Amino acid sequence: MADDRDREEIAVAEFHKKIKEAFEVFDHESNNTVDVREIGTIIRSLGCCPSEGDLHDLIAEIEEEEPTGYIRYEKFLPVMTEVLLERRYRPIPEDVLLRAFEVLDPAKRGFLTKEELIKYMTEEGEPFSQEEMEEMLSAAIDPESNSVHYKDYITMMVIDEN
Repeated sequence: MADDRDREEIAVAEFHKKIKEAFEVFDHESNNTVDVREIGTIIRSLGCCPSEGDLHDLIAEIEEEEPTGYIRYEKFLPVMTEVLLERRYRPIPEDVLLRAFEVLDPAKRGFLTKEELIKYMTEEGEPFSQEEMEEMLSAAIDPESNSVHYKDYITMMVIDEN
Protein backbone atom coordinates (compact mmCIF):
# COMPACT_ATOMS: atom_id res chain seq x y z
CA MET A 1 0.00 0.00 0.00
CA ALA A 2 2.94 2.34 0.53
CA ASP A 3 3.45 2.41 -3.25
CA ASP A 4 -0.08 3.73 -3.80
CA ARG A 5 0.40 6.39 -1.13
CA ASP A 6 3.78 7.36 -2.61
CA ARG A 7 2.24 7.62 -6.08
CA GLU A 8 -0.56 9.81 -4.76
CA GLU A 9 1.93 12.06 -2.93
CA ILE A 10 3.93 12.43 -6.15
CA ALA A 11 0.73 13.18 -8.10
CA VAL A 12 -0.31 15.78 -5.51
CA ALA A 13 3.13 17.44 -5.68
CA GLU A 14 2.93 17.54 -9.50
CA PHE A 15 -0.60 18.96 -9.38
CA HIS A 16 0.49 21.63 -6.86
CA LYS A 17 3.30 22.69 -9.20
CA LYS A 18 0.97 22.88 -12.23
CA ILE A 19 -1.71 24.74 -10.27
CA LYS A 20 0.81 27.26 -8.91
CA GLU A 21 2.26 27.86 -12.38
CA ALA A 22 -1.20 28.37 -13.92
CA PHE A 23 -2.30 30.64 -11.07
CA GLU A 24 0.86 32.77 -11.24
CA VAL A 25 0.23 33.59 -14.91
CA PHE A 26 -2.82 35.59 -13.79
CA ASP A 27 -1.47 36.87 -10.47
CA HIS A 28 -0.49 40.24 -11.96
CA GLU A 29 0.16 41.86 -8.57
CA SER A 30 2.26 38.89 -7.31
CA ASN A 31 0.15 38.84 -4.14
CA ASN A 32 -1.31 35.32 -4.43
CA THR A 33 -4.66 36.54 -5.78
CA VAL A 34 -6.30 36.50 -9.20
CA ASP A 35 -9.37 38.20 -10.60
CA VAL A 36 -12.35 35.88 -10.18
CA ARG A 37 -13.07 36.28 -13.92
CA GLU A 38 -9.78 34.47 -14.71
CA ILE A 39 -10.62 31.31 -12.72
CA GLY A 40 -12.34 29.59 -15.66
CA THR A 41 -9.30 30.18 -17.86
CA ILE A 42 -6.96 28.85 -15.16
CA ILE A 43 -9.09 25.74 -14.62
CA ARG A 44 -9.33 25.07 -18.35
CA SER A 45 -5.57 25.55 -18.76
CA LEU A 46 -5.20 22.63 -16.32
CA GLY A 47 -7.09 20.35 -18.72
CA CYS A 48 -10.51 20.57 -17.08
CA CYS A 49 -13.69 21.41 -18.96
CA PRO A 50 -16.35 22.44 -16.44
CA SER A 51 -19.71 23.73 -17.62
CA GLU A 52 -20.56 27.31 -16.72
CA GLY A 53 -22.76 25.94 -13.91
CA ASP A 54 -19.89 23.80 -12.56
CA LEU A 55 -17.57 26.80 -12.76
CA HIS A 56 -20.06 28.95 -10.85
CA ASP A 57 -20.24 26.26 -8.11
CA LEU A 58 -16.44 26.03 -7.89
CA ILE A 59 -16.10 29.80 -7.59
CA ALA A 60 -18.75 29.85 -4.85
CA GLU A 61 -16.67 27.24 -2.99
CA ILE A 62 -13.40 29.20 -3.16
CA GLU A 63 -14.67 32.77 -2.88
CA GLU A 64 -14.37 34.77 0.33
CA GLU A 65 -17.38 35.01 2.66
CA GLU A 66 -17.74 38.59 1.41
CA PRO A 67 -16.76 38.36 -2.29
CA THR A 68 -13.96 40.77 -3.21
CA GLY A 69 -13.72 39.97 -6.92
CA TYR A 70 -10.45 38.14 -6.24
CA ILE A 71 -9.59 34.53 -5.44
CA ARG A 72 -6.76 33.72 -3.03
CA TYR A 73 -4.28 31.00 -3.98
CA GLU A 74 -4.54 29.29 -0.58
CA LYS A 75 -8.32 28.82 -1.12
CA PHE A 76 -7.91 27.76 -4.76
CA LEU A 77 -5.11 25.21 -4.27
CA PRO A 78 -6.91 22.56 -2.15
CA VAL A 79 -10.12 22.71 -4.21
CA MET A 80 -8.27 22.50 -7.54
CA THR A 81 -6.03 19.69 -6.24
CA GLU A 82 -9.14 17.68 -5.34
CA VAL A 83 -10.66 18.36 -8.78
CA LEU A 84 -7.52 17.07 -10.49
CA LEU A 85 -7.13 14.04 -8.22
CA GLU A 86 -10.77 13.07 -8.83
CA ARG A 87 -10.38 13.71 -12.57
CA ARG A 88 -13.50 15.87 -12.54
CA TYR A 89 -14.57 17.90 -15.59
CA ARG A 90 -12.72 15.68 -18.06
CA PRO A 91 -12.95 16.64 -21.73
CA ILE A 92 -15.61 14.88 -23.75
CA PRO A 93 -14.12 11.99 -25.79
CA GLU A 94 -13.81 12.39 -29.56
CA ASP A 95 -16.35 9.66 -30.39
CA VAL A 96 -18.99 11.30 -28.16
CA LEU A 97 -18.42 14.68 -29.83
CA LEU A 98 -18.71 13.07 -33.25
CA ARG A 99 -22.04 11.42 -32.34
CA ALA A 100 -23.32 14.78 -31.05
CA PHE A 101 -22.48 16.51 -34.33
CA GLU A 102 -24.03 13.62 -36.29
CA VAL A 103 -27.31 14.10 -34.40
CA LEU A 104 -27.34 17.70 -35.64
CA ASP A 105 -26.59 16.49 -39.18
CA PRO A 106 -29.33 13.93 -39.94
CA ALA A 107 -28.51 14.05 -43.67
CA LYS A 108 -24.96 12.84 -42.80
CA ARG A 109 -23.34 15.53 -44.94
CA GLY A 110 -20.28 15.73 -42.67
CA PHE A 111 -20.72 19.46 -42.08
CA LEU A 112 -23.04 22.06 -40.58
CA THR A 113 -23.61 25.46 -42.13
CA LYS A 114 -22.62 28.53 -40.15
CA GLU A 115 -26.31 29.38 -39.72
CA GLU A 116 -27.16 25.89 -38.40
CA LEU A 117 -24.26 26.01 -35.97
CA ILE A 118 -25.28 29.44 -34.66
CA LYS A 119 -28.87 28.27 -34.21
CA TYR A 120 -27.88 25.13 -32.28
CA MET A 121 -25.27 26.85 -30.11
CA THR A 122 -27.41 29.83 -29.11
CA GLU A 123 -30.90 28.30 -28.88
CA GLU A 124 -30.32 24.81 -27.44
CA GLY A 125 -28.99 23.57 -24.08
CA GLU A 126 -26.59 25.93 -22.29
CA PRO A 127 -26.53 28.75 -24.87
CA PHE A 128 -23.25 30.30 -25.99
CA SER A 129 -22.71 34.01 -25.37
CA GLN A 130 -22.01 36.25 -28.37
CA GLU A 131 -18.29 36.24 -27.47
CA GLU A 132 -18.18 32.43 -27.16
CA MET A 133 -20.01 32.08 -30.48
CA GLU A 134 -17.57 34.41 -32.27
CA GLU A 135 -14.61 32.55 -30.78
CA MET A 136 -15.98 29.18 -31.88
CA LEU A 137 -16.85 30.41 -35.37
CA SER A 138 -13.36 31.84 -35.87
CA ALA A 139 -11.88 28.40 -35.10
CA ALA A 140 -14.52 26.13 -36.63
CA ILE A 141 -15.83 27.72 -39.83
CA ASP A 142 -14.15 27.00 -43.14
CA PRO A 143 -14.14 30.43 -44.84
CA GLU A 144 -14.46 28.94 -48.34
CA SER A 145 -17.60 26.88 -47.68
CA ASN A 146 -18.91 28.97 -44.72
CA SER A 147 -19.52 25.72 -42.85
CA VAL A 148 -17.88 23.56 -40.19
CA HIS A 149 -16.57 20.18 -41.28
CA TYR A 150 -17.05 18.68 -37.87
CA LYS A 151 -14.65 15.71 -38.09
CA ASP A 152 -11.77 18.13 -38.79
CA TYR A 153 -12.98 20.50 -36.07
CA ILE A 154 -13.22 17.71 -33.49
CA THR A 155 -9.71 16.50 -34.30
CA MET A 156 -8.42 20.05 -33.84
CA MET A 157 -10.12 20.68 -30.51
CA VAL A 158 -9.73 17.34 -28.72
CA ILE A 159 -7.14 17.34 -25.93
CA ASP A 160 -4.63 14.51 -26.21
CA GLU A 161 -4.40 13.06 -22.71
CA ASN A 162 -1.34 10.91 -23.36
